Amino acid sequence: MLTFGPIPSRRLGRSLGINNIPPKYCSYFCVYCQIGTALEIGTERRSFYKTEQILEEIKQKIDHSEKSGEKIDYLTFVPDGEPTLDLNIGKEISEIKKITDIPIAVITNSSLLWDKQVREELHQADWVSVKVDTINTKIWRKINHPSRKLDLEQIKQGTLAFAEEFNGKLMTETMLIKDMNDSTNTLQENADFIARLNPDTAFLAIPTRPPAKSTGQPPREEVIAVAYQTYSAKINHVETLLGYEGNAYAASGNSENDILSVTAVHPMRKDAVEDLLKKNKSDWKVVQRLIEQDLLKEVRHGEHTFYLRKLKKKPK
Repeated sequence: MLTFGPIPSRRLGRSLGINNIPPKYCSYFCVYCQIGTALEIGTERRSFYKTEQILEEIKQKIDHSEKSGEKIDYLTFVPDGEPTLDLNIGKEISEIKKITDIPIAVITNSSLLWDKQVREELHQADWVSVKVDTINTKIWRKINHPSRKLDLEQIKQGTLAFAEEFNGKLMTETMLIKDMNDSTNTLQENADFIARLNPDTAFLAIPTRPPAKSTGQPPREEVIAVAYQTYSAKINHVETLLGYEGNAYAASGNSENDILSVTAVHPMRKDAVEDLLKKNKSDWKVVQRLIEQDLLKEVRHGEHTFYLRKLKKKPK
């Protein structure tokens, strides 16, 4: 399942996700990651899936959406790990553009933007979000737990270069974590750096789904308000991502596939799972069976119950 959705997105409307990285290969292991523990942390770019396979799944999803009358606003690279670790992402974007005029989005943690080749490949996208949780190395290591091969100063310079070169819509995202990157000084430093990127929108987010570590908690409401005011004083357009995106998940008729494909990269609230089952004319036994098969995990977070795909560790 290399695609999932379309799913509701707080930034992109109706987004068809492209899962071009297997679980879970990433250059970071963020404390707030909604997918869970990183199975492999690295920076080596690899070829994971055949481009033709990804294209075929995208075609099928577009055809199904057109027949069912469900609009797709963006085709979004938002996989189980960092999307730019895929050696073929440039080719994939290029080939997708040959079969559809639906705009392409990439959500990246910015860790490989020091690489000119990566920046050039992302130039083909229409919408790119770059992560800026902090520009302080000590805090960066505390929040993002990066690969030891990465250097934050290189990443910052690469992000600045990409912002200068990119002709599409550029977004930034800062995940606010309690007692880590929410101090006044840190927020001011972040805002100064993001202002240099001159993004179309700077998003301030908080963890709304179960985090990988218990330390990945949102700050208090008054701290979020200070963050918004600090960013707004220096950046033209600032938005917060604080709420739930809704339950408008696309149904294919196969509840097991729908649930597993979405929860692999996007934990679902219980009410969203219930709505999806109803669309597929299925019942809760599907969820119970997936849990019994050790494919799905139930997690309580705040006031809600979430379901996420269980990641299988590689054999030693």
